[in-house]
Amino acid sequence: MNDNPRLNILISGFTDNVGKDPDNLKLSTDRALAVVKYLLASRQIAKGRLQYKGFGATNPIVDNKTEQGRALNRRTELTVISN
Repeated sequence: MNDNPRLNILISGFTDNVGKDPDNLKLSTDRALAVVKYLLASRQIAKGRLQYKGFGATNPIVDNKTEQGRALNRRTELTVISN
């Protein structure tokens, strides 16, 4: 992002399917926000270039039937939204 000052990203947070939907939505939002805070503090990225959103347990990348699957679904993703 430092090499491309016009790059803007969306940080998306996700959880596994354990727990209540409202709790997972808050957890996933907090997870995405933690990445934003890290980038703002350590990489000195301008706040206006970063957006974040929590998606809870929606959009799993693997099945949630095993601990390994649930661990993979607890994640953040970065998506370029403008360049």
